[in-house]
Amino acid sequence: MINSRFLDGMTIDEAKEEVARRLENTFVPFDGRPYLSPPAGRGRPPEQSEGGQVRGSSRDSEPAETPPHPDPLPASGEREANRPVGRRQVNFRLRDWGISRQRYWGCPIPVIHCETCGVVPVPDKDLPVTLPDDIDFDKPGNPLDRHPAWKHVACPQCGKAARRETDTMDTFVDSSWYFARFTDPWRTDTPTDRAMVDAWLPVDQYIGGIEHAILHLLYSRFFTRAMMKTGHIGMKEPFAGLFTQGMVVHETYRRPGGEWVIPAEVRIETIGDQRRATLAATGEPIEIGGIEKMSKSKKNTVDPDDIIESFGTDTARWFMLSDSPPDRDVIWTEEGVQGAWRFVQRLWRLVGETAEIGKAAPAARPAAFGADALAVRKAAHKALARVSEDIEKLRFNRCIAHIYECANAMSGAIGDIDAPARVTPDLAFAMKEAADILVRLFAPMMPHLAEECWAALGHQTLVSLQPWPKLEESLLVEDTVTLPVQVNGKKRADVTVARDAANADIEAAVLTLDAVKRALDGKAPKKVIVVPHRIVNVVA
Repeated sequence: MINSRFLDGMTIDEAKEEVARRLENTFVPFDGRPYLSPPAGRGRPPEQSEGGQVRGSSRDSEPAETPPHPDPLPASGEREANRPVGRRQVNFRLRDWGISRQRYWGCPIPVIHCETCGVVPVPDKDLPVTLPDDIDFDKPGNPLDRHPAWKHVACPQCGKAARRETDTMDTFVDSSWYFARFTDPWRTDTPTDRAMVDAWLPVDQYIGGIEHAILHLLYSRFFTRAMMKTGHIGMKEPFAGLFTQGMVVHETYRRPGGEWVIPAEVRIETIGDQRRATLAATGEPIEIGGIEKMSKSKKNTVDPDDIIESFGTDTARWFMLSDSPPDRDVIWTEEGVQGAWRFVQRLWRLVGETAEIGKAAPAARPAAFGADALAVRKAAHKALARVSEDIEKLRFNRCIAHIYECANAMSGAIGDIDAPARVTPDLAFAMKEAADILVRLFAPMMPHLAEECWAALGHQTLVSLQPWPKLEESLLVEDTVTLPVQVNGKKRADVTVARDAANADIEAAVLTLDAVKRALDGKAPKKVIVVPHRIVNVVA
C-alpha cells in the first residue's frame, strides 16, 4: 500500500491519517490460518515477470475455497485495487545514468547554450566537437570553464554570442563501443561498417576485474543493443567470452594513531613465529593490518618504477602470473618477487650453458637418441604440450609450473655432463632443441628476457616473430608404466615395468618385491592377476 503512490503529495501526518482511515474501512480479521512458505516440491520455480520482479508461488493469498492461482500477481493486484487500497502498476528496475562530468577528460557534450534560443544542439557539420589543447590544470575545478576562447561560440540559430557546454561525458561513453569502431577505424562517413563489424565481432574474449560487471561490461552491452537498433551492429551481445581476473593485494600498515604507512617505509622482522613491523626511519612500532586491495587511501601500494628499477618488468610479470591462478587475488610480497627474480637469473644462466653445449650439435637431426638425450627431449615436448593447453585456458600459473619442470630437466642433464668436450652429438642436439622450445614457452610472459636468450642461442631474428613450436606426439608416450600391486586386496607396493612388458615378466618383477615377499611370508601365491596398464593382484 505504501508503494502504490496514493500518498504522493501528503505530509507525514496526513499520510498516517489516510493509512489509518483506509485500514479501518478495509479491516480483515485474522482467521487463524498460518501464512507459510510452500512445502518442498510444491512451489513453482521462480519466473521473470515483465517488470523484472521474480514471481514465486503463494499460499492462502486467496479465499480457502479458491485453488492457488497459477500467477497470483494479477488477481491479487485487482482485488486490492477493488477494496480499494491501491492500484496495480508495473515498475521497471531501471536507473538513470548521469553521464556529465565537470572535468576536461571525456567527450564534449555537443550542446550550445544561448540566452535567446535556449539549449541548441551543435550542427552536424560542426561535429565532432574537439577539446582544446592549451589547457591549464593548475587550479581546481573544470579547466574548460576557465578557457578564454573555447567555450565562446556563436549560436547556430540566431548568431548571437553563446557558450558551449563545458561538462564532458563520462569516459565510459567512449569505451563502451570502441570494439565496434576498431573494426574499421579509418571510416569517416559512419561510425561502423556493417560488413567489417559482422566479420570481426563479437569479441572473442573479454578480460576485466569484478568491478566491470556493473560498469564497463554493463555499459558496453547497453551500447551494443542501442547500436543494433540503429543498424550499426548486428548482434545483441558484444563479447563471446568473459574472464574476471583477480586483483593485486598487499598488507596494510599504520601507526598506533591510525595513520596509514606505505610499505616502502616499513621494515618487517620475523622473531620466532611472530612478525614485527617498525618504521624504517625511526624504529617506531607499526601495526600490521589485513591484506586488502591496493589503494591510495590505505597507502598499501607498491611503486611500479621501484619494482622495475630493482628487478625489471619481466620479474614483476613472472611473479604475478606464477603466484596464483589469474582469477584469484595476488598477494604482493617482497619475498615472492625476489624468488621470481632468482628464477629469472637461473634461466639466463641455463640458456648460456645450453648455448655452449649446443655448439656441438649436428646440423641434421641424429638418427637415434641415447637415454639422456631422449629424457631431455621428452621433458621439453611434455612441457610444450601442457603449456599449449593451459595457455589457451588462461591458466598461466600452471604454464609456469611446466616451464619449471622443463628447466629442471635441462639443468639435471647439464649436471650429469662431466665436461662439455664429452657431450655426444645427440645430447647436444636435444639440449639445443629444448632450449629453443623453452625460450619460446616463456616468451609471452617474459618478452624482454626471451629476446636476450634467443639472441644468446645464436638466432638472428626476434623470438616474437617465431611460430609456436611443433609438438612431437610420440615423445609424450611413456616407455614405462607404474602399476599398484595388491596382495589379497590390500595395496603393498608399486612396480615399474616396460609399457609393452609381457604378463609373465610383470609377474616375475612383482614377486621379487620385498613388500610382496613379506606379505606372502614364504608361501607361494595361488594366483597372480595382471590387468595390463592398470593393476596387479596377488592372491595368497
